[in-house]
Amino acid sequence: MNLVSGIDEPLVLGIETSCDETGVGIVRGTTLLADAVASSVDTHARFGGVVPEIASRAHLEAMVPTIQRALKDAGIAASDLDGIAVTAGPGLAGALLVGTTAAKAYAYALGKPLYGVNHLASHICVDQLEHGKLPEPTMALLVSGGHSSLLLAPDITSDVRPMGATIDDAAGEAFDKIARVLHLGFPGGPVIDRLAREGDPKAIHFPRGLTGSRDPAYDFSFSGLKTAVARWIEAKRNAGEEVPVRDVAASFQEAVVDVLTRKAVRACKDEGVDHLMIGGGVAANSRLRALAAERCEKAGIKVRVPRPGLCTDNGAMVAALGAEMVARGRAASDWDLSADSSLPVTEPHVPGHSHSHSHDHVHEISKDNLYS
Repeated sequence: MNLVSGIDEPLVLGIETSCDETGVGIVRGTTLLADAVASSVDTHARFGGVVPEIASRAHLEAMVPTIQRALKDAGIAASDLDGIAVTAGPGLAGALLVGTTAAKAYAYALGKPLYGVNHLASHICVDQLEHGKLPEPTMALLVSGGHSSLLLAPDITSDVRPMGATIDDAAGEAFDKIARVLHLGFPGGPVIDRLAREGDPKAIHFPRGLTGSRDPAYDFSFSGLKTAVARWIEAKRNAGEEVPVRDVAASFQEAVVDVLTRKAVRACKDEGVDHLMIGGGVAANSRLRALAAERCEKAGIKVRVPRPGLCTDNGAMVAALGAEMVARGRAASDWDLSADSSLPVTEPHVPGHSHSHSHDHVHEISKDNLYS
């Protein structure tokens, strides 16, 4: 393998364990060959949110079977791979540690280069599997349970610039909290999206955070919205009135996607970028997709949104960024790669100090229990 010039269509396996889903994807260039996911969301549901220790143990149990399933789905042997990519951060520390440790074990045993990549940059790069190579620069709106960010990426492998981010609750977190107040269960995003389709988005005017003339142009805040909705619901209940769940869901959702799309379009215009990529779990929201398409069309901006299955956390996105690292000849990570729960988005990957990944000194080990 030539790490200097790269490979045009590198075959890369990606491992994602930043939260509650064990994702393993296999990509050849920009073609998705396998996308295996084992989720522990049902286990967390009874706690009303993700429990880090439970997530870590679930990753540990699911890792080898999920990798084996991905290899089988792709119809390849592990020895065929050109590299192993893994989410090094940001995310839950314990969960990330399971993924990085597994990736190092596989890469070391197979004699393949290791690439520790950034979770947020991976969410941007996954769109290449759906719509082809990303334009440069790319403007990205990433919205999930842990992140609401506007990012400008002149080069997805080495240059990602934060334009704006949430200063409190992320959009997905707000969805979960309002769903909890409405007794809709966890996770909240899908059920609110579904109920909102039968509600009136103009029934209740909830506040739009940080949209004043003196507010930060690209930052987000959803804690005030969350509080306003919760108080509105509480007032209805205290008055003995029935809460119009569908109208609340629609009005709350509209407040969130109104702010997200308004700021994203503004960032594109200000930076002279004529396209917008939307990713992250909340990008699966039907109203966000519809309003983004409507506003981008009016502004002459092309919008790119991966299919819902590629918006939530998955191994395919990690493999996609890993493949791009290999193709562009980016330096692989060292064997002492560590998980970084607060890895900044300005670091799309964690390059090593040495380009050497010699496997000559590795003694033969039994691979029957490691991969198939």
